[in-house]
Amino acid sequence: MKNEKRELFGTDGIRGKANVHPMTCEIAMGLGRAVTSYFQKKEATKQPLIIIGKDTRLSCYTFEHAFSAGVCSQGGYAIFTGPLPTPGVAFVTKSMRADAGVMISASHNPYYDNGIKIFDRNGYKLPDDVEYELEKMVLQPELLKANVTENLGRARRLDEVIGRYIEHAKSCFDNSYSLEGIKLVVDCANGAAYKLAPMIFEELGAEIIVLGNTPNGKNINENCGALHPQNCAAKVKEVGADMGICLDGDADRLIVIDEKGEVIDGDKLIGFLSKFLFQKKLLGGVNEVVGTAMSNLGLEIYLKKLGLSLFRTKVGDRYVIERMRESGSVFGGENSGHLIFNRHSTTGDGILAALKVIECMKYFDRSLHDLAKEVELYPQVLKNVKVKTKTPFEDVPAIQKGLAEVQAELGDEARILLRYSGTEALARVMIEGKNKDLVEKSCQKLVQIVEASLK
Repeated sequence: MKNEKRELFGTDGIRGKANVHPMTCEIAMGLGRAVTSYFQKKEATKQPLIIIGKDTRLSCYTFEHAFSAGVCSQGGYAIFTGPLPTPGVAFVTKSMRADAGVMISASHNPYYDNGIKIFDRNGYKLPDDVEYELEKMVLQPELLKANVTENLGRARRLDEVIGRYIEHAKSCFDNSYSLEGIKLVVDCANGAAYKLAPMIFEELGAEIIVLGNTPNGKNINENCGALHPQNCAAKVKEVGADMGICLDGDADRLIVIDEKGEVIDGDKLIGFLSKFLFQKKLLGGVNEVVGTAMSNLGLEIYLKKLGLSLFRTKVGDRYVIERMRESGSVFGGENSGHLIFNRHSTTGDGILAALKVIECMKYFDRSLHDLAKEVELYPQVLKNVKVKTKTPFEDVPAIQKGLAEVQAELGDEARILLRYSGTEALARVMIEGKNKDLVEKSCQKLVQIVEASLK
């Protein structure tokens, strides 16, 4: 099922400005009904158990109750977790043998946005065709029979489920290592992990300095976390930390700062973590690492030298995970910081990824800066272009002509990627190649062509 056929769901669930279509109470309640009805039929259960987690943005109060109202009206049983990272919701859903899990979050977006992500009973994001089926029920509520009998559902808050995720995350760290003697700066982005991330690192023995742990409903991702790592970088240098850890609003991705206060590119992380897993024989005999269309050519070349292949999927960690499940791969990710360790998690997990980076440092007995130097990336330029409509690029002759001209100018050792954002009215123009000046010049040229063609 292609994304463009769906009206509500984008690359990563439903997302938009709170109280503006599609992120309205009416849609949330309808989706609660649809999810409950779908899993009633799929799992042949009268009262599906639905886990509902959230981040710290103000509108989460609105949407968790609206979604829960839909669940209960359709005869489901809703459990509120309170603030919990997206990977925590996925884990708790599977751990509690629930029928589905829901995360209310707009991830790295500002507080005035919100979103809804849905997981199946095994903690995996739903495939496109299931999201499309749910859409039909939301947009055509007459497809759902109203429940007017005594078989209505109920909801309750269960705060102790957070402890399940904390113990799980700690158990994923190799017990032959300890965090004792390591100084970390942890920026929680005033988001879903503001309480539990510091607890996890501290309980494993680290000395921690915490940033972004005072959410007020409006400051999630504001000048902090993965989107704004500069504050964490400055603090790493100030206190002489070994590493800076920047999470985003729902803590499913990670930006890492090395001991020199430098941000480490996500593709470099994927590179040296792949080497770590390969040398420890933890790739399960499948010498494939899964990336996306945005993965750097330099990463592909680095992996090839190790004897590993890079498989590219569409952008979105759920597409990375789908490929991993198909091929049996155990590691993959995006350069944006979504890293998936399939032996431990069913989705991107910033806290888990940080623990694995520390394991890697200890295994090789090398600093982060030293590890990152080994992975040489090609210059890559990414620019966003605001668009009114998402016309398929292949249907715009001017863009096709421009693509051919730019590719000819760049030569064979370069790559061009044009795609639309799954959650915003943006076209993304990405070019990478050996010659940085030529890449920047070519990207600007293509941006101007796209702007003129789609204005």
